[in-house]
Amino acid sequence: MNPTTCAEVPAANSDLRIALLLGIANWFLFLDHIPHNAVSALTLHNFGFSGATDLFVFVGGYAAVLISARMSLERGYVVAATRIFKRVWQLYAAYIVLFVIYVELISYVATRTAAPEIISEFNITGFIDHPIRTLIYGLFLQAKPLNLDVLQLFIVLMAVQPVVLLGLLYVPNATLAAAVTLYVAARVFDWNLASYPDGRWYFNPFCWQLLFVMGGWCALLGKRYAHVIRALQAIPALRAAALLYLLFAVTVVASGNIPALGKMMPTALIDTFLPDDREDIAPHRILHFLALTFLFTLLVPRDWAHLRAHALQPIVKCGEEWLAVFCAGVFLSFAAHFILITGPNSLAMQIAVSVAGLAAMTGVAYYVSWSRHQDYKSAVGARS
Repeated sequence: MNPTTCAEVPAANSDLRIALLLGIANWFLFLDHIPHNAVSALTLHNFGFSGATDLFVFVGGYAAVLISARMSLERGYVVAATRIFKRVWQLYAAYIVLFVIYVELISYVATRTAAPEIISEFNITGFIDHPIRTLIYGLFLQAKPLNLDVLQLFIVLMAVQPVVLLGLLYVPNATLAAAVTLYVAARVFDWNLASYPDGRWYFNPFCWQLLFVMGGWCALLGKRYAHVIRALQAIPALRAAALLYLLFAVTVVASGNIPALGKMMPTALIDTFLPDDREDIAPHRILHFLALTFLFTLLVPRDWAHLRAHALQPIVKCGEEWLAVFCAGVFLSFAAHFILITGPNSLAMQIAVSVAGLAAMTGVAYYVSWSRHQDYKSAVGARS
C-alpha cells in the first residue's frame, strides 16, 4: 500500500459532511419515491441534471471505501475483503426481505382496495401472474419492483468493492482510468444487465460504477490533492463557470416543467439535455454533479462549524445509519403513496405524509444508533 495513502486514511475518517450528504440523499430518495408529491419539488433533481441517486452512489462509495481502507490498514486486506462481503450479504438479505414483503404487501393492498393500478405502477405484475418465477428472478436481482432499484445497484457495486479497493490502494489513478474506460465502453456498446420479465436495469451498473469509484478515489486521495483543489477553487473563472453551468441546468430542467419557458428554449437543446438518461448516466449529468461537488466543498469545508448544529443532527444521524433508514424509507414511501391514492390527495396531505415519513426515518436512525450503543456497552461489560 502506498505509505502516503496509509497516512491519509485516518485523517479522512472524521468528515461529518459524508454523514450529512448520505442523510440528505436518503431523505430526497424517500420524497422522490412518492409519486405526485409536491414536496418532492424540493429535491435535487428538480434543480439540475443530477439527483439524489447520484449523491447516494458517490457518497456511498466514498464512505464504503474509506471504511474498508481503514480496516485494511489496521487488520490487513483479507480481513477487509471478508467484511465487505459480510456487508454485501447484509445488503442482499435486506433486499430479499424488502422484495418479498414489499410485493406481498402491494399485492394484498391492491386486491382488497380500489387501487389495483398500483400493481403495474410498482412493476410487480409478473408477481401476480407467476409468483414463484418472479421470486426466483428476484433472488438473482433481475426483478425490478419500483423503489428497490437503488438498493439493487448498490449491492452490485459493493460486491465488486474488494477489487476496487485493491486497485485504489495500490494504483488509484489507473483504477479511476479503468472505471472511466468501462463507463465509455458501456455507453458505446450498450452494455447493461437484463431484468425480468423484460427490459433492463433502471441503473446500469457498468455506467454507475464510475460515480462509486470516483467517490472511493476522493476518499483515499482527496487530502493528497486538496491543495490542487483549493488552488482551482481560488480561480474566479472556474467558480463562475461552475455556477453558470448549474444555472444552465436549472433553466433547462425548469423548461420541462414550465411550458412558456420551454417554448423559448431551442428544441435541439431540450432534446440533448432534458432527458435525464438515468439508465446510463449521461456525461452532462456527471459534469453537473462534479460542479455541485466543486462548489459544495468550497462553501462547506470539513471544519464548518454548523456541521454540529442541532438542527442538522437528524440528517447526520440518518446518514450514519443509512441502510436501516433507506429500508424504512422504501416502506414509508409506499405507505405515503397508498394514503394519497386512497384518501384526499391534497397539498396539506402531501406535506403531512412527507413530514411524517421523514420523522419516522429519523426515529429509526436514532433507535438503531441507540441499540448499537447498548450492545456495545453490554459487550464491554461482559469482557470486564
